[in-house]
Amino acid sequence: MKEIVYVDMDGVVADYDAHGHLKTWEDPDRKECTVPEHFYTNLPLIDGAVEALRKLADKYELYFLSTPQWSNPNCWREKRIWVEAHFGELMFKRLILTHNKGLLKGSYLIDDRIAHGVDTFEGEHIHFGTEKFPNWQSVLDYLDDDSRSF
Repeated sequence: MKEIVYVDMDGVVADYDAHGHLKTWEDPDRKECTVPEHFYTNLPLIDGAVEALRKLADKYELYFLSTPQWSNPNCWREKRIWVEAHFGELMFKRLILTHNKGLLKGSYLIDDRIAHGVDTFEGEHIHFGTEKFPNWQSVLDYLDDDSRSF
């Protein structure tokens, strides 16, 4: 049985910052969403993401694990459309949307943040975008290292 790896979307495979520093909320309590329609369907890929996930799929069971904007129902739909457009059959029916990532069981969670339950995830958090994991090649090198004990 393959180990499970969850992969966050925004900032990990989808380049959320590509549109500049778009202010997505009117207030700190995140009650008023200002993200334009089709924002998520138009996000470009992070360099190396597709190739990395194709390689990881040979060794691991992969799922996208993302936290959608609750006040923006289009976000939920657009994330699903984005996954299909960029990953097709590779990630077909492998999108999980939740506000508490710590509820899921798996070996690894690749995420650029610690919010939404990442800090309580029982597996290992691979903190994407940090000095240790600045890009997809560093993640591949780490997960392909058979010398690590699981």
